[in-house]
Amino acid sequence: MPKSQIPVLKQNRPKGNTSRKIVIILLLLFIALLAVLFFRSSVSRISAIEITGNVYTTTSELLEKSGLKKGDQFFGTSAAEVIERLKTIKAVSTVTVDKQFPGTILITVKEFPTVAYELDSSGVLKAILSNGTSLNVPPTIGVAVEKPILTQWKPDDPLKAKLSEKLAQIPNELTTDISEIIPTPTPSFPDQIRMYTKSQFEVITTVSLLTDKVEYLNQVIETERPGKITMLEADTYVPFIPDNPEDGAEPGASQ
Repeated sequence: MPKSQIPVLKQNRPKGNTSRKIVIILLLLFIALLAVLFFRSSVSRISAIEITGNVYTTTSELLEKSGLKKGDQFFGTSAAEVIERLKTIKAVSTVTVDKQFPGTILITVKEFPTVAYELDSSGVLKAILSNGTSLNVPPTIGVAVEKPILTQWKPDDPLKAKLSEKLAQIPNELTTDISEIIPTPTPSFPDQIRMYTKSQFEVITTVSLLTDKVEYLNQVIETERPGKITMLEADTYVPFIPDNPEDGAEPGASQ
């Protein structure tokens, strides 16, 4: 009697991998759907842009330069890109951008400090910033009386920018008495300037020597009568009214 063969039982294939793949695909589709819905919703868009710290630069100018608009995608522009755009404005020194979800962007601007003022050819008062930039003074902010006035300077004079940098390096208390600064270049001293003070002194010095000589200037102003102070290679002081008016001799210079 022939032997009967036992049929081979089919092995059950594991279904775990297939189920896991289906779950992953569904999850990815769900995430993609949420992303589409999010970026189409108002929550993903800029709802408010606040700009603070600007004095000479208008808010509208800063907003236009930033490239931001209400209704734009909140994540469409990085803070670094906005900072780089705003720093191309000459008056702007530093910028910080704080993106607060949902929808609010806070921009804080710091401009270069004001070191002096000048009247242009049409009589308009302009502020001179520490980087040499000249800007109209908005009528709403007024004028800092402790800052000097630059007169007789050409608009494109490169010494004006250097003078602005030097004034920015000097503490305010040392420049408060300076009322006017005029360029008086000579062959020996091409960057020579003449300054007048509120305490009625006349001062001759150079842009390059100003920061080194300002201490001497204030010592003379605090201790001597009004006169002429020369601060070049040597420092001298001569009073306008001699000690002995009846004596016609030239008064001696102090150093």
